[in-house]
Amino acid sequence: MQLQDSLGRPLRDLRISITDRCNFRCTYCMPRENFGPEHDFLAKEEILSYEEMASVVASLLPLGLAKVRITGGEPLLRRDLPVLIAMLRDLDSELDIALTTNAVLLERHAEALLKSGLNRITVSLDAVETDLFQAITDSKNTPEEIFKGIEKAQQIGLPVKVNCVIKKGVNDSQIVPLTQACIERNITVRFIEFMDVGTTNNWNLDSVMSGDEMRGVLRDHFGPLEPKKSAHPSDVARLWHLPDGSKVGFIESVSKPFCGDCSRARLSAHGSIYTCLFSEKGFDLRGVLRFGAEKEEIATIIREIWTHRENRYSELRTQLKEKRQPVEMSFIGG
Repeated sequence: MQLQDSLGRPLRDLRISITDRCNFRCTYCMPRENFGPEHDFLAKEEILSYEEMASVVASLLPLGLAKVRITGGEPLLRRDLPVLIAMLRDLDSELDIALTTNAVLLERHAEALLKSGLNRITVSLDAVETDLFQAITDSKNTPEEIFKGIEKAQQIGLPVKVNCVIKKGVNDSQIVPLTQACIERNITVRFIEFMDVGTTNNWNLDSVMSGDEMRGVLRDHFGPLEPKKSAHPSDVARLWHLPDGSKVGFIESVSKPFCGDCSRARLSAHGSIYTCLFSEKGFDLRGVLRFGAEKEEIATIIREIWTHRENRYSELRTQLKEKRQPVEMSFIGG
């Protein structure tokens, strides 16, 4: 039976953060001043095992779960990721299994991921100019490394999309060149409005470049854009066609909230369920998992959490006055 929350939204998608560590220190996600050598990352024993993660997925399949996305931190930093993918694939041959990665390690791991049952990959890439890329990621890596990973995935038949967070005055100059680079590689790029996730990214509304503004930049360069109908109401990216038929997407959580169709739950690396990307607290599952709960018991707990879900933060953002402490994006995945 399809599980629904208090507003009638199903639980179709689960995002699993398998690590809170990353090899980048992106200024809008894990700025080095907050995630430097002194930061206390999760200890090994605090992180869910792959078996525990698979148990949660198994418990949700009878309730209507259709998609799982593996996130982090950077998920390719965790050892033996194909083992988890294979476990999930064994649960359901039709389950849509995706991965979000910065792709630094993708060239090395792409074949094993495909063989284990991964369906598709989303690569986070916020600039194609090397100096700007390194400034945003606070790393010595280059866009060329990222594209090598992307091209490897494409060569072996693993579908790829690119996500780009646009921050006004920082990387809005990359909208056209990144779109052009993705057109040349037959990849859909999706531009994301800078969001107020967590407390360490110095978010303010003046830093948000709206989807309408981004589309204006693309129209000026490529010509008219035509909207494309979404495949499913819960798809967060709204797709548009460029004149040559290429597709570009926009995720507009700030200017055009989509809370009404949100069907996502998030499982953190340390085993808590979060019902919204902007949540301030989660619901612990690690305890019951390690007490040997059966999948029916896990399903009962999650059903209770989800049926009481009322989250619609993005729709209420401008009305909320009290100071909030949302969990960091690197902890529960984007």
